[in-house]
Amino acid sequence: MKKLIYTLAFFATLFFSCEKALDEPAQGVVSNDDLNTPENIDKMVIAAYSALGNDHYTSPYSSMWPYGSVRGGDTYKGGDGPGDLSEFHLFETFSLNRPDNALLDQLWFRLYVGVGRANDALRRVDAMSATEYPNKVQRQGELRFLRGHFYFLLKILFKYVPFIDENMAKADYPSISNRALSNDALWTKIADDFRAAVTALPMDQNDKGRVNKNAAKAYLTKVLLYQAYTQSENNAVSGIDAAKLNEINTLCDEIIASGKFSLSTDYASNFLSASDNGPESVFAIQYSKDDGTPKGRLDYGHALNYPMNQEYGCCGFNVPSHDLINAFKTGTNGLPLFSTYNDTDAAASLDFQSSSFDPRLDHTVAKPGAPFKYKPAFVFQRSWSRAPAIYDAFASMKEAVLPDDASFQKVPPFIGSSKNWQIIRYSDVLLWKAEVLIELGRPLEAVPLINQVRNRANLSRSLLKNAAGNPTSNYNVQLYQPGVNCTWTQDFARQALRFERRLEFATEGYHFFDLVRWGIAAQTMNAYFMVEKSRVAHLADARFTAGRDEYFPIPLNQINFSSGVYKQNNGW
Repeated sequence: MKKLIYTLAFFATLFFSCEKALDEPAQGVVSNDDLNTPENIDKMVIAAYSALGNDHYTSPYSSMWPYGSVRGGDTYKGGDGPGDLSEFHLFETFSLNRPDNALLDQLWFRLYVGVGRANDALRRVDAMSATEYPNKVQRQGELRFLRGHFYFLLKILFKYVPFIDENMAKADYPSISNRALSNDALWTKIADDFRAAVTALPMDQNDKGRVNKNAAKAYLTKVLLYQAYTQSENNAVSGIDAAKLNEINTLCDEIIASGKFSLSTDYASNFLSASDNGPESVFAIQYSKDDGTPKGRLDYGHALNYPMNQEYGCCGFNVPSHDLINAFKTGTNGLPLFSTYNDTDAAASLDFQSSSFDPRLDHTVAKPGAPFKYKPAFVFQRSWSRAPAIYDAFASMKEAVLPDDASFQKVPPFIGSSKNWQIIRYSDVLLWKAEVLIELGRPLEAVPLINQVRNRANLSRSLLKNAAGNPTSNYNVQLYQPGVNCTWTQDFARQALRFERRLEFATEGYHFFDLVRWGIAAQTMNAYFMVEKSRVAHLADARFTAGRDEYFPIPLNQINFSSGVYKQNNGW
């Protein structure tokens, strides 16, 4: 009997204790309604911003290096060989890629997390009055900018994706097809987000990293430039929309006339943490360390891309290709060698004195025997390469920082930094304007714009010296002088513009996407493979299939999750 009483007392105590616990708010949990205050909505906006740099080294999207540099012939995958992150090897060779590539599914998911955060915050902001939430219009602009950014990446990667905004009920998501909108209509939806951001955002923001009106104009310009090159269902460029080109030209003029931007005096400044948020930065992802979190807000998108020496230790990915290195050659007239740059292989001979080069080579590529990241005593060695017999002995430098840099932090076995990563630079704006002028039949007006970028490259030599004070390579860059050192036809101007974009933004992750929007991906990549296969064995199976490989397949998992609502891309 005594035992029974004790047992009943125990269960009674347990029952009333549990009832009391259920009546109290759970610790560390916020209800949906609790989030709908101005203070908490501002935190939801910050959470949407944080998605910009929430990528992982296996599916980076702050930097698009596996998708735009490796697939564009700027770099080899790197690492320990084709089996190291083999999914990226499938990207590089095209012919071996498949819809069930797990990292494509992961990439899709992570980008839609960004869309979801923007949509969730927008729903809450939309429901508030301007009286109770004075920042309402501005925050709406920021969130539509962020959503537009994530959709832009999804669009250039996958072409056809479901467009979900804050007004759609979650219960309806399973019925929204990735073919509900045409290719052009989907571009228009993305452009509309940036148009709304242009209207809503102020010219300046107090907080670094918050987007402003000029950033929105620049991103709108970028979207319109992609949309202007109309595509058929099989991804072939079928025309160029002159009305959009004219709108782009106007937007570029407005950004230039704002007086908010200029080219950095030295090209190097764009890739040094001490110069974060400099005069050339239009839109950049902001990273941090020592910010009260365990490991800071570090750039994990480039965590694999450092050399294998003692000071770093991992992991040798994103290795500049021979083709890219040779592309920096210049002729005796100081101009690029559009069709003959690859006739001799400076990367194989390591002879950077017999020929002349654009200085941007040594801002972009780490070469054996040359200083790494502008430190004369810190000389890159072949032994720093992880698999030189497979990928040769070079390294990409733009994303890297020195081990004694204030932004550097090891996250063993990988490397992180809090250096910004720029998504849009002022040189982008200048070259966008030059491109549309050429395509509008006004090529002579593009000359001074391209020459601004070339002149800055020519002047960016002061940090490119070895321990003896001598230039790292033999430099010779001259400006285009129509009628003097070139015949400036529309075709020549187009080649000059496209070559300039490659040199200016080499290894930054967008070259492949330029090739696709220009409609020259198949011819460019297959010509690249034809030569590069003789230099590196890992490309033996590489082949680009026109009408298919311009875009990734829709991940098989996503098609399955949608119960077949999503339709596969052409050719897959």
